[in-house]
Amino acid sequence: MSWWGKLAGGAFGFMLGGPLGALLGAVLGHNFDKGMSRLVEDQTLEPGDQERIQMAFFTATFSVMGHVAKADGRVSREEIAMAQSVMAQMELKEDMRKTARDLFNQGKQADFPLDDVLKQFKKESHRRVTLLRMFIEIQIQAAFADGSLDDREDQLLRHICRQLGIAEFVYRQIRKMIEAELHFRSQQQGRAAQPQAMSSDDAYAILGVDSSATDTEVKKAYRRLMSQHHPDKLVAKGLPEEMMKVAAEKTHEIKQAYERIREARGI
Repeated sequence: MSWWGKLAGGAFGFMLGGPLGALLGAVLGHNFDKGMSRLVEDQTLEPGDQERIQMAFFTATFSVMGHVAKADGRVSREEIAMAQSVMAQMELKEDMRKTARDLFNQGKQADFPLDDVLKQFKKESHRRVTLLRMFIEIQIQAAFADGSLDDREDQLLRHICRQLGIAEFVYRQIRKMIEAELHFRSQQQGRAAQPQAMSSDDAYAILGVDSSATDTEVKKAYRRLMSQHHPDKLVAKGLPEEMMKVAAEKTHEIKQAYERIREARGI
């Protein structure tokens, strides 16, 4: 049974404590006993940990998304639409979608405990780099929903990365990758009959390499990204099963980028 199924069924033995548990409890109308759970102190998964990590990822994703959307002083229709598109892509049932919306609204509040939420999320996720990277990719994509990244949003995203232990150069690389993905998607809109090929610039940006990279470097970058975004691997590490389609779309675009470069290079 999924973490949501267990939660809906009243199986709170793996429930989160701390700020993440408080956020989820508030939107669900539950007063979870913080004694029911503990923060992870080691790197070993134990029974119940998988569901707790998935719950932490889901709770942090939508609440922080709301906080980032409010960073420039207002939440645009595009940012709300972006959050809804993630929910739609995940094919959430209505009760789960309502919870995601409520978490998004919690993140918009002036007293949202961002640093406490990030600190617990990092600990609950066992500091797994692939999970943390997927989390920040979703946040950056949400920030670009209105077509640009405001300076305040950029500063906030950099702060989030620092709190999660994500280096500045990695943030810049992910940001460039997301920009290329969004540019490619925008080119595809309205072109269902005749899809436009991905540009070489977008392809290199998605793989995070320069056009001067060797064939070996391109292949290495491709394999690394495919491993980082493999849906089954991510779920095994704690990505909510509902987010598999988000990861699958990313792997599809990574494959397209690699094929575009191979075609251009004749390899």
